[in-house]
Amino acid sequence: MKQRSYEHLNCSVAQSLNVLGERWALLIIRDALFGAKRFVQFERSLGIARNILTTRLNTLVNEGLMEKRTAVETNHPEYVLTQAGRDLEPVLLAITHWGDKYRPNPDGVRLIFKERATGIPIQPMHAVTEDGRSLQPGELTAEVGPGGDPPLKPSSK
Repeated sequence: MKQRSYEHLNCSVAQSLNVLGERWALLIIRDALFGAKRFVQFERSLGIARNILTTRLNTLVNEGLMEKRTAVETNHPEYVLTQAGRDLEPVLLAITHWGDKYRPNPDGVRLIFKERATGIPIQPMHAVTEDGRSLQPGELTAEVGPGGDPPLKPSSK
């Protein structure tokens, strides 16, 4: 199946999807955030074919989200998240919270995320103002920045 490129779109979401839009990418990053490093760990967790996993891991390495290195103690290759990969944690938290709300398990939430230092559960991901106030959907606006294109014009229909 030919994968569509969004390179022609000057949009941060589109450019992110060029890297993260493949169906296995975020699941691999999820597993890496939970501590997976070895090929076999990803393979077992995801049930993904070896050739597909190899391709996906290579893509994440080439895109700068992971680095492949040799473990000193075992001499086996490991895949470790870079800062760019670790910076996806809030994205995965937001997707998880969305999934718990709109695609719930009848038995309850699947994972409870807690602050490591205190053990206190975190709040669902949401937009927060600079002074710490929570914003609800619909309370945000955006304006074009220096690298952006003019906004979409309303339909005349």
